[in-house]
Amino acid sequence: MFAKGKLKENLHLFAAVLITGSLITFFATTRLHAQVSLPVLLVLEKGDSMMAIVDPGALKIVTRVPAGPDPHEVAASSVRKRAYISNYGGSDSDLHTISVVDLSTRTALPAIDIAPLHSAHGLDFVGGKLYFTAETNKAIGRYDPVAQRVDWILGTGQDRTHMIWVAPSLDRIFTSNVNSATISIIEQSAPQNPGFGPSTAGRKTWHVTNVPAGRGSEGFDVSPDGRELWVANAQDNTITIIDVAGKKAVETLPISAKGANRLKFTLDGKHVLVSGLGAVSNGAPNLVVFDSFSRKEIRRISLGGGSAGILMQPGGSRAYVAVSAKNKVAVVDLNTLEVTGEIPTGRAPDGMAWAVRPSD
Repeated sequence: MFAKGKLKENLHLFAAVLITGSLITFFATTRLHAQVSLPVLLVLEKGDSMMAIVDPGALKIVTRVPAGPDPHEVAASSVRKRAYISNYGGSDSDLHTISVVDLSTRTALPAIDIAPLHSAHGLDFVGGKLYFTAETNKAIGRYDPVAQRVDWILGTGQDRTHMIWVAPSLDRIFTSNVNSATISIIEQSAPQNPGFGPSTAGRKTWHVTNVPAGRGSEGFDVSPDGRELWVANAQDNTITIIDVAGKKAVETLPISAKGANRLKFTLDGKHVLVSGLGAVSNGAPNLVVFDSFSRKEIRRISLGGGSAGILMQPGGSRAYVAVSAKNKVAVVDLNTLEVTGEIPTGRAPDGMAWAVRPSD
């Protein structure tokens, strides 16, 4: 009886150990999954040539990684856990690289050499590939991270092709061209002369329409419904609204933020945020908010200094604005349109992106 009782007790103990171990494994896996899936904020510190990895909940920098020379814009691939950083150098620069960061190990990887293209600036990672502008060459390019090569280049013929936005369908691309004061609408379609040359069955070609905007057309965004493109014209202190289907400008709005260089729609499409690099004087705003339906400026916010990059939180409740002149990122509540916090950064923060938090 004693032996049977002891055996039964041991079996119960063994079962308890198995259950406890399974629970530990479950919770550990759940915790790891939470770590991996929680977004982190990537902020480029141009003045320090670094990329800060930020915990957006705690509003603090977790670590910094070298970002290469003159980093301006950043885009992330959550699948491969890589961040791509444009090394700009200005128009006619001899820089011809895009820096790469491994977000799992938080270390810099060998840079991508895009020569003979130079002055990479705007970035967009769509469909598993990295699209970028090359100002010096008046062109855009596409990098395939699997093949590890630039696999496509297209000229815009415009001066200072600066920012880029690629449609999820991959058949439409927009760029802003600062010195030409235009927006390029680049669309893919069937060849116009299908009977000329070799068989064109299944082939596609690209058509570029350059739509006049304002002087210094730079920061832009496409409305969530895809019908409108709004671009901030830094030298005119205006916004040009372009009808995407009609490929023409339909309205010009005055803006109180001087030197406006970045513009973003909120995720619900109701508001448009525009940041300006102009110096703060007499309460001049660095960030203004427009009602996208009435086209009226409804809020002016002073962030303390010239501001640049704007990024919406994935859930849509907050916006992050890089205050380049004050070495910080301001956090704006999109329900109240009030600044609710800030993240101290290195020198001259600008480009930002979201990435999946790597496991520790």
